[in-house]
Amino acid sequence: MSDHDHSHLDDWDLRVRALETLLVEKGYVDPAAVDRLIETYETQVGPHNGARVVARAWADPAYADWLARDATAAIASMGYGGRQGEHMVALFNTPGTHHLVVCTLCSCYPWPVLGLPPVWYKSAPYRSRAVLDPRGVLAEFGVALPESTRMVVRDSTAEIRYLVVPMRPAGTEGWPEERLATLVTRDSMIGTGLAGAA
Repeated sequence: MSDHDHSHLDDWDLRVRALETLLVEKGYVDPAAVDRLIETYETQVGPHNGARVVARAWADPAYADWLARDATAAIASMGYGGRQGEHMVALFNTPGTHHLVVCTLCSCYPWPVLGLPPVWYKSAPYRSRAVLDPRGVLAEFGVALPESTRMVVRDSTAEIRYLVVPMRPAGTEGWPEERLATLVTRDSMIGTGLAGAA
């Protein structure tokens, strides 16, 4: 790797590259395996999958109804499933109710639709504060909801994993699913964020 120009990489990228180089040189990691793993998380699993699920639910009322009744099957119909994607439940945010997902015991997370869990999701402060002070946690993420909006904190487990369907932004009527998906963020599908503005 030393023969490539890394001047555009930030400090963390440089550290990761250095660690990867060291592990490869010591024979602990096969570069092809690393490439396959990275490709898997870039193209096959990740928040872009969940964004497509949400966009389909926004655009297709029949699909939204199916997602609400049997999220595992509805999500699988789009080709997303497998380990950490079983036993899915979709939670629909409304003007009156906002869902926030946490895993108080560990870091249960629906990898096929959200990718790797963010570091903060697994942290003890998030896991405890999300239950005790969900509005305070949302404020730290820059989300302020009306006091009239009821907060519902859902505890993810190995038996049940949640996907939050954020409210569809105003002004997106008639948008194709591909464009709608660009408004959906990982955080909005956990409940720590909102969908982007149109």
